[in-house]
Amino acid sequence: VQLQASGGGLVQAGAALRLSCAASGRTFGSYGMGWFRQAPGKEREFVAAISWNGRITNYADSVKGRFTISRDNAKNTVYLQMNSLKPEDTAVYYCAQHRTGGHYYTLTLRSEYVYWGQGTQVTVSS
Repeated sequence: VQLQASGGGLVQAGAALRLSCAASGRTFGSYGMGWFRQAPGKEREFVAAISWNGRITNYADSVKGRFTISRDNAKNTVYLQMNSLKPEDTAVYYCAQHRTGGHYYTLTLRSEYVYWGQGTQVTVSS
């Protein structure tokens, strides 16, 4: 399985970015997908996740109302729309594929993800 994340960049506070993650190598539409992020000196943390059919989504409290995760199974791609970006959103963002179709609580667990992309840098200036 290969996961290729893209769409990161340098933006000012209040701006928006959309991250994409293209997957190959496994039946994309059968598995939950998630986004995690890691800031310098910090642990990798959960950001958002979506079940295999898109009916279940889960968000970290810090991004609720600002970020939206979606997926297009026909394109084997998951997206993260990030609005109203803040300097504290600065991190490397990683997409990952869940070991199952994804249940609400397990979608937040880093240990439940078996494949990871290479990450894309998001930098938000104040």
